[in-house]
Amino acid sequence: MPVVIPDEALREAGLNPHEALVEFACRLFDAGKLTLPSAVRLAAMSRVAFEQELRSRRIPIYRPTLEDLDDDMEALKHLGI
Repeated sequence: MPVVIPDEALREAGLNPHEALVEFACRLFDAGKLTLPSAVRLAAMSRVAFEQELRSRRIPIYRPTLEDLDDDMEALKHLGI
């Protein structure tokens, strides 16, 4: 289903169609609505280029959960660290 963004809105935002798509993908990723691979595909860019876009917007690429932290702490205990 195509989404149409009026030219006037793009001009007001100072974006061309590709920049708007990248912005949309970044914001959906930041909101947790898209996974990183899905956002990369939507933005039609390489993963490295998309990650650079995220960094320029100060959007974290990785968001560890408390469960991730617990798993890491358990692994460190097993390693004797």
